[in-house]
Amino acid sequence: MPIQTREVEYQYQSQTFAALLAWDDSREGPRPAVAIAHTWAGRGDFEEGRALALADMGYVAMALDVYGKGVHGSSPQENQQLMAPLKADRALLQGRLLAGVEAMAGQAETDATRMAAIGYCFGGLCALDLARIGAPLRAVVSLHGLFDAPDNTAGNRIAASVLCLHGYDDPMAPPESVLALASEMSAAGADWQLHAYGNTVHAFSNPAANNPQMGTLYSPAADRRSWQALGNFLEETLG
Repeated sequence: MPIQTREVEYQYQSQTFAALLAWDDSREGPRPAVAIAHTWAGRGDFEEGRALALADMGYVAMALDVYGKGVHGSSPQENQQLMAPLKADRALLQGRLLAGVEAMAGQAETDATRMAAIGYCFGGLCALDLARIGAPLRAVVSLHGLFDAPDNTAGNRIAASVLCLHGYDDPMAPPESVLALASEMSAAGADWQLHAYGNTVHAFSNPAANNPQMGTLYSPAADRRSWQALGNFLEETLG
């Protein structure tokens, strides 16, 4: 299929961000759109590859940017330095995320009434925060995401459907955080579900993940199963 891409720049608090938009040019008219929130390393090949795959499925897909145009980490230390300030200031993170979703909504290819957001690792936390703040999304999906609740959304209702695709042995989201998320989602009235993959740790969908000591390891089975679950969920919520 003729998959096309272009860079989309947008602004938040006088800072420029750059996302990658991907779509199938053979399809006419606006279509459902999916925002992709990146890992702690910043927007890169992994997220852009997922955008291309979603475009091949018929969606408009936009790999978001929450660090700023051209800003990426190249080591765990740099990644942590980029992520930590945004985890500490969730309102700032949420503002940047919402700016990206609004930029996606404004593209000619996008049907702004049928949008979703997905995210990987740190991006999973981002996707959940978009649901928590009531972003104009029908659905959000966290893939091996972080579940820490922010300090500014208590009492909010969650209208978006929520799916969490989770490695049960993920050291960055242990069982107690899963239970806390379940309580939070239920209290917010969310239509939520969680699929946990046994004997599976963090970053299971990333073929480059190979650090058992850190708790990150690719799982072909969990990658395949989670992609199928994601596809089914998007078809149900955006169809």
